[in-house]
Amino acid sequence: MKKASLLIGAFVALTLMAFNINKSHIEAYKVDTKLSTLEWYAEKVTGKHNGTILFSGGDIKNDHGNITGTFEIDMNSIEDKDIKQGKGKIKLETHLKSADFFDAKTFPKSKFVITSVTQVKEIKAGGPNLTIKGLLTIKDKTNEIYFDALVKMEQNKITCNGSAVVDRSKYDIKYNSKTFFADIGDKMINDEFTLKFNVIAVK
Repeated sequence: MKKASLLIGAFVALTLMAFNINKSHIEAYKVDTKLSTLEWYAEKVTGKHNGTILFSGGDIKNDHGNITGTFEIDMNSIEDKDIKQGKGKIKLETHLKSADFFDAKTFPKSKFVITSVTQVKEIKAGGPNLTIKGLLTIKDKTNEIYFDALVKMEQNKITCNGSAVVDRSKYDIKYNSKTFFADIGDKMINDEFTLKFNVIAVK
């Protein structure tokens, strides 16, 4: 009986040691919001615009190659870049933050959560190496998106860059959308817009 108890005790101790060893190998990185960039590109019948949005926080975890992460975006930081200054720039930025589009006052944060990461089948030199799937939440509506990205892991840093296409109609952003207004004509603004990102996360 005593020998059995000793064996059970040893097994429990070894199990706990193994758990602690595995746990210690989970590497956590914090998104550097000052160095990371997020650019947006949108088009309409009569032209196009591009600009930036700021990350407000986020983290990436690497558990033996299993990558997870959460990223927060400050919707009040939307800025247009193709109009350099003046009333036109202010008008567009104010409109994008209004209830017609992202309603930044009511929904100040958007969020992206990684759900899976798989290797790209054909990796080209300098091209993306991972396909990332995740849940994007805008205006409290969540949809799955996926995209390819070039992810590099260094000793104390992870960099991730690529682009993703987002369909605004799935987030109930109706303004001049052909999905909601079939006869909108030349006032139509494309439902799909592109987000180009360069994320830098450090330990």
